[in-house]
Amino acid sequence: MTKKVAVVTLGCPKNQVDSEVMLGLLAENHILTDNTEEADIIVVNTCTFIQSAKEESIETIFEMASLKDRGSCQALFVTGCLAQRYGSELMLEIPELDGVLGTGNIDEITKLVQVTKGERLSLLKQGKPDFLHDEKTPRKRSTPDYLAYVKVAEGCDNYCTYCVIPSVRGNFRSRPEESVIREVENMASQGVKEIMVMAQDTTRYGHDLYGELRLPQLIRKLARIEGIEWIRLMYCYPERFTDELIEVMRQEPKVCKYIDLPLQHTNNKVLKEMNRRGTIEEAEVLIGKLRTAMPDITLRTTMITGFPGETEQEFQTMLDFIQRVQFDRLGVFSYSQEESTPAGQREDQVLPEIREQRRDLVMQKQQSISGQRQQRWVDRIVTVLLEQKLPDGRWMGRTEGDAPEIDGQVYITGVQASIHVGDMIKVRILEADSYDLMGVVVS
Repeated sequence: MTKKVAVVTLGCPKNQVDSEVMLGLLAENHILTDNTEEADIIVVNTCTFIQSAKEESIETIFEMASLKDRGSCQALFVTGCLAQRYGSELMLEIPELDGVLGTGNIDEITKLVQVTKGERLSLLKQGKPDFLHDEKTPRKRSTPDYLAYVKVAEGCDNYCTYCVIPSVRGNFRSRPEESVIREVENMASQGVKEIMVMAQDTTRYGHDLYGELRLPQLIRKLARIEGIEWIRLMYCYPERFTDELIEVMRQEPKVCKYIDLPLQHTNNKVLKEMNRRGTIEEAEVLIGKLRTAMPDITLRTTMITGFPGETEQEFQTMLDFIQRVQFDRLGVFSYSQEESTPAGQREDQVLPEIREQRRDLVMQKQQSISGQRQQRWVDRIVTVLLEQKLPDGRWMGRTEGDAPEIDGQVYITGVQASIHVGDMIKVRILEADSYDLMGVVVS
């Protein structure tokens, strides 16, 4: 009898791609379901980036384990970063688990779920993970038909002192250019209009394979693919953001005028202790270049508050920088002390309550800035990708300045009945708040 499998995905879009690969492999001999209550087999693809992500992963595992008593679940498996990092401990501490699978061999998911009742299997590959999918790897996308994530590389070589990603994802390794292009061509033939190009360090793409940064060339070729309308760049580290890449973004109409530029801090001493490359002055020069080349560009960044040893003065430089630079979007995390990281072993840890207070101060400041930045769209006409019809008759969609499930929405009136999800329409913006826009269709 063919069994039903449900895959529960936690964490970032990069993890979602892994889940889609596992779904593609499992679909060959199993029935896929989104309903964990009816699944015979449940796979939890976990995250371990920060403490809150670990806690969410553990809570989800226990929630799914309870379905062995009150649902159809016969077998429960854990994959992803938490499994790679703590797989042996999970098997020891959670008897309901039937197996674990690391990030370095997710192509063995079909072997994992074949364990017989009463058997437990740990598939944790020794050494650094090295799995890298290509365009031939089975994959079942879980995104809407018009949207797809394109992971152009895996792993990371940056070794930031607060981060465990290199240990759970392995060294940075790019996919060949031809593989990425063929995958996107296949996506376009299936109706995909927007692709999210990403890696742990997207601007490093190609350096390990070709000896040079090849993201600009790749993006130009992806922009030639018929059917693709938006190309969105995520996780672009500033120190490898070249003038050539800026020029490609400026010239290519399909490339969204949007950049996710994770800075993490704005004080050079803290940045150095984080093992971040480059200086904040260099990052500010880059931001100036981006805005000069593309005046309407939407800039997103992330910050970490309460890094070990961070003083009030160093934190103040962050607030001052944010006020001066005026990012459109900004996410902020309070520092998470991770074991086995250099920062986690430091004795000058900032008190958790101070980390949280500083995070809240950044969020308050950014909310005001975002509200002001959003006003520049009022009374302008923008292109919106439609995503959902609301019960009150309005539609909801996104501009090229809004990444899915990360940024804001556009709420639209006056949409005709002939319009469908995934269509791109022109909208005049009438109002704006700190997160969302409100507008009416332009006939």
